[in-house]
Amino acid sequence: MNLPISLPTQYFDATDLEVAPAMDSNCPPDWAGARWIGSIDASSLTEHSRLKLLVFDGYERARLLVREGTSVRGFIDVVAPGGLVDTSVLEAAVSALPAAVSSASSASTPFITVVVCTRDRASHLRGSLAAILRLDYPSFDVLVIDNAAKTTETEDVVRAEFRDPRVRLIAEPVPGLSRARNTGLRHARGEIVAFTDDDTVVDPAWLREIAAGFDRASDVACVTGLVPGGELRSRFQGFFEDRVSWSRVVEPKIFTLAEPPADLPTFPFCVGEFGTGANFALNRRIALSMGAFDTAFGVGTRTGGAEDLDMFTRVILDGYSLVVQPSAIVWHRHRDDLDTLRLQARGYGTALGAWITKVLLNPRTARLALARSPRALRILIGKAARPSGSSVLPQERDPQIAEVLRIEMASVARGPLKYFLQRLSGEGVIR
Repeated sequence: MNLPISLPTQYFDATDLEVAPAMDSNCPPDWAGARWIGSIDASSLTEHSRLKLLVFDGYERARLLVREGTSVRGFIDVVAPGGLVDTSVLEAAVSALPAAVSSASSASTPFITVVVCTRDRASHLRGSLAAILRLDYPSFDVLVIDNAAKTTETEDVVRAEFRDPRVRLIAEPVPGLSRARNTGLRHARGEIVAFTDDDTVVDPAWLREIAAGFDRASDVACVTGLVPGGELRSRFQGFFEDRVSWSRVVEPKIFTLAEPPADLPTFPFCVGEFGTGANFALNRRIALSMGAFDTAFGVGTRTGGAEDLDMFTRVILDGYSLVVQPSAIVWHRHRDDLDTLRLQARGYGTALGAWITKVLLNPRTARLALARSPRALRILIGKAARPSGSSVLPQERDPQIAEVLRIEMASVARGPLKYFLQRLSGEGVIR
């Protein structure tokens, strides 16, 4: 069973503090750059002389997310012989991080529906649901959307192992993540609908911080959060962690069309800057009024993804605010082998090409994109051609990793055709 890192701590002795890993691992690390992953609160370090990292076998170093109360400071990387780290080492590493930025926590607790879309991955779903049901939040329910299932394993697991009145199982027979998310929106009871994936572990304070994000402005339609890798035992997971920006954004932000950020020349047509589909929430009424998710996008369709990117952009284009609330944390299990990483790269590239096609076919968005930056298309495609530029783990030159990047780049070119084929199939409405 997956364990969130923020479980109540247990004390080894009067001075040692035990910390659980972000996620359980079924396999030992197989990479020299592997990191044990967990989280600490900087304000509690003075109370202990050492940190004891649980289930540390096979690791030599640790990557720790540093929080200060509800705020996120950033990540530190430390040597941890035998899973032990002196507080003095931690304090030195923490002192190099930027000062904490308030994430504006709130006391409001609106009813929230959590939606988990899944397809025949019961082994992942168990851990995700278990963490959700441990959330420190007074009023929420959970919808498990069983999308185009080929087996009964999801139904069997939910009905046999999660007999909780807060959990409902709903089948969506037509494949496609947008369809599954729309089914969740339609059946949700909460005024806020929070989405996560079946390969994640949510932090216990996740929904409290989601609610706080909606309180940051009166016109907030979408809140996203931090999605760091919860397991970095293979070089493929390390590559992916380096590859995406949403695993490291620790500064709260509010994005609106009225105030374009100077450092994002293609705004609001940005890849990775707003968050990812593993961790976001929508105002249900606003999302439905916008037409919900575009079913021409999403895993399970020809385009392979981008339903989250499309939604984030539409929220901003429709005049609403999108809040990045890093303190709303969801840990993600990245793909750990070459074959699954290739598939993911192909899907990411195809989805990006399809989404760019939609942007350029709409006169309004095409004009806006090109007005923001004549280099917009090149910048967007370039996202698929190189790492993010803010490496968190050392990456050696690796021909297999280079192959993954080539696959992603080549797949961008397939996106337009896949987009048209998906539209011709009757899926999606151009918005």
